Amino acid sequence: MAEQFKILTQFVKDMSSETPNVETYLYVKEYLKNYNLDIDITTKPLKNRMIEINTKLSYVDKGKSKNKSHFEINYASIIEIDEKIKDRKIIEKIILCDVQKEIYPNIEKIFLNLLSNSGFPGIKFEKKVDFEQLYNQKLN
Repeated sequence: MAEQFKILTQFVKDMSSETPNVETYLYVKEYLKNYNLDIDITTKPLKNRMIEINTKLSYVDKGKSKNKSHFEINYASIIEIDEKIKDRKIIEKIILCDVQKEIYPNIEKIFLNLLSNSGFPGIKFEKKVDFEQLYNQKLN
């Protein structure tokens, strides 16, 4: 089976780490286990069967505490879809699943470095993201 898409380029579009003060830092350091990883994927069609895919990771505390840090990365990938592919469902699976599986290890590494360089070393995301499973859940 021929390649259905080709990643033309990928880059960090935006990256942010915000901890407003020392009190917040000390609080977050103790309660970082309450933070959850959120993933948001958006697209923008370009010319000539190219698509810009923005994969945004946010590491957030959804609790009620006022002491919170904010961590986020927006990672852009430009892909080209094979001209033989016309079915929207196949294109959707490419964007939400196939491309993500290919680029995610790099995004995760960059994001964990951001967290470490922000004063929170040693963080690991315990659960690996299963894009195939997430895509299938979205369908049902």
